[in-house]
Amino acid sequence: MTAALLWSGLGLVAPLEARVAGRLPAGVTGISIDSRTLRPGELYVAIRGDTHDGHDFVAAAFAAGAAAAVVDEDHAAALSGSSCLYVVHDTLAALGRLGAAARARAPAWIVAVTGSVGKTSTKDALRLVMGDAGETHASVASFNNHWGVPLTLARMPRSAAFGIFEIGMNHPGEIEPLTALVQPDIAIVTTVAPVHLEHFTGIEDIADAKAEIFSGLVAGGTAIIHRDIPTFARLRDAALSSPAGTIWSFGEDADTDARLESLATSFEGSDIVARIHGRRVAFRLGAPGRHLAVNALGVLLAASAAGIDIAAAAHSLARYAPGRGRGARSTLYLPDGDATLIDESYNANPTSMRAALSLLGTASPGQGGRRIAVVGDMLELGPDAAAMHEALAEDILAQGIDLIFAAGPLSHGLFRRLPTQVQGLWGETAAAIQDPLAEAIGAGDVVMVKGSNGSRMGPLVAALKERFGGAPPVT
Repeated sequence: MTAALLWSGLGLVAPLEARVAGRLPAGVTGISIDSRTLRPGELYVAIRGDTHDGHDFVAAAFAAGAAAAVVDEDHAAALSGSSCLYVVHDTLAALGRLGAAARARAPAWIVAVTGSVGKTSTKDALRLVMGDAGETHASVASFNNHWGVPLTLARMPRSAAFGIFEIGMNHPGEIEPLTALVQPDIAIVTTVAPVHLEHFTGIEDIADAKAEIFSGLVAGGTAIIHRDIPTFARLRDAALSSPAGTIWSFGEDADTDARLESLATSFEGSDIVARIHGRRVAFRLGAPGRHLAVNALGVLLAASAAGIDIAAAAHSLARYAPGRGRGARSTLYLPDGDATLIDESYNANPTSMRAALSLLGTASPGQGGRRIAVVGDMLELGPDAAAMHEALAEDILAQGIDLIFAAGPLSHGLFRRLPTQVQGLWGETAAAIQDPLAEAIGAGDVVMVKGSNGSRMGPLVAALKERFGGAPPVT
């Protein structure tokens, strides 16, 4: 089956503001910035990154079947003769213009999501709900930065009924240009938490940075805000000063537009009763965790704003499952039985770490099994980072966690604060605890792994899955 054209060859010229070297293709079926994952027929955009320059891989992109490539003037002469080139002054800026053109031609409802915690899980839940209502386009992985957002926009087909975009930031002022590009009809802030504190003076500054998402709303758009957080009023004031025509809130507060009335959580999922715009809605969410349940209410408000029936949207959420690195579960096959691995390795901050520990606390280990938390350093927390790590000791004990393995200098203080019987092993790095952890895991154990990306907990998860994955051992 031939893939549908995303852009015609001629239709790329104006938004890219390019001169063309070589014969124009009839069109391209997709947009790629990575020659390793590019599929035949796609347009390759050579982006200069922090460590690599995409121009070095143009030949590889054409070898993989690229229909054309976007390159800058500095490299055009050296690359001439390698099929069709769209030559521009700045390839990242050209990608942004292509994204803007995709937004301008889109009849879709556009949703933008930000927040210190829960951006990707909320985006994935929105994709599930809206995907049941019509053709839906959403960012893959966490493409939420200065290249990921325009890339996701440029990939959006004209036929999409819904578009969902995750927008992140590490510094003030990063969200504003991205939301201006996306021009959302609906903008959601999941929460504001102490993340990236090295670049902010406090939580209020983080709230202001997250509130930038409202500035890009189309006139009369909908702002959706988590009401239970201390910075709600600050976010609401920003929304009132934005183009938003409607401001809705979600949470457990009595004055919310979507209120969590009851929650029954098991290790397999959550049964939720909510009141949304005054209507009682009972539904199943296919993943456990109070934070996910609360964010699901924001998802249902967004669905309502986009004209989707709330009951139908709530029904879709039963199929929600956490993604890799964000709570995905797998079975570890040990010689004497099975253990369960919870992969929370994508990233971490104090709020998300507490949520993960709470989830582990709901787990019911098998006979003789234990709850084991494997904790890596939480990074970019500023001068109070050590104290924030140590404060987690109370949560670990409150959740009935039996054993802790910890990695990284910041986690050392947390490890020392715990009773001796809870201390498994501390190591300077994740690699240092990998083999001892694998040897300590026993049948019936539930093992949760979480840490910031820089703490390298992801490779530890991969090593455990490789060692204990596949079919059960033959006995």
